[in-house]
Amino acid sequence: MGITIYIDADACPVKDETYRVAARYGLHVFVVANSVLNVPREPWIERVIVGDRLDAADDWIAERAGPGSIVITADVPLASRCVKAGASVIAPSGKAFTDASIGMALATRNLMQDLREAGAVTGGPRPFSARDRSEFLGALDRAVNRLRRAGAG
Repeated sequence: MGITIYIDADACPVKDETYRVAARYGLHVFVVANSVLNVPREPWIERVIVGDRLDAADDWIAERAGPGSIVITADVPLASRCVKAGASVIAPSGKAFTDASIGMALATRNLMQDLREAGAVTGGPRPFSARDRSEFLGALDRAVNRLRRAGAG
């Protein structure tokens, strides 16, 4: 089928960048969200509304992601599920989640959640920056080319 991109879209700041890269390479994109989002009217972009059940978007993506697909998400548990299924997974910041890094990412996420619940950490992540956007574009381009060389696209 070729390379497919799945965007965990509800809070994704790099949808437009993903569309540009997908257009350049002729890739199919699924924009998965709990509510209606505006997406470009292109035959290669599909909007998927999953409803408001907790983790519905994550489940939809995880059930379909695998070798030959790229998942865009900041959700570490979803990233873990997709990495285990063989998908390439990239955070909006450009950080790639891999077999080697996902364990530490999950541990860090869980530790930070515990610290927030205990009141020890009250701030959120740093603001999304132009550098993050640039890092993401580079990471997505590398992922697409790696999959194309492997014969996925």
